[in-house]
Amino acid sequence: MNVNYGTRRTVVGAHYGTRDWLAQRVTAALMAVFTLAVLAQVLFTRGPLGYEKWAGIYAGQPMKMLTFATIVGLLYHVWVGMRDVLMDYVKPVGARLVLQILVIVWLVGCAGWAIQVLWRV
Repeated sequence: MNVNYGTRRTVVGAHYGTRDWLAQRVTAALMAVFTLAVLAQVLFTRGPLGYEKWAGIYAGQPMKMLTFATIVGLLYHVWVGMRDVLMDYVKPVGARLVLQILVIVWLVGCAGWAIQVLWRV
């Protein structure tokens, strides 16, 4: 058995995935809270749901903050999931790196679009 000691970092072992597992659960809980908050506001809104009602739901500062936190949580949730899938199923390192870069570019684009939509309301 060949074991490397010294300055080389070992990337496998106990608790390596615990942080990612916990991040997935916390971000999923945040998305669930956001979903329940939006559903509650939609269900308790009287009258037809037009643009004015939807804009009113997201106009308040607490809802903007919750939406922003949910966007950030969703992006991190997607990144952890996609990174794990790519690490598990794409074995060539070059192909995996290219796919990870494409995912990052796509997620940054989605973040910019989501924040632009949020701040426009």
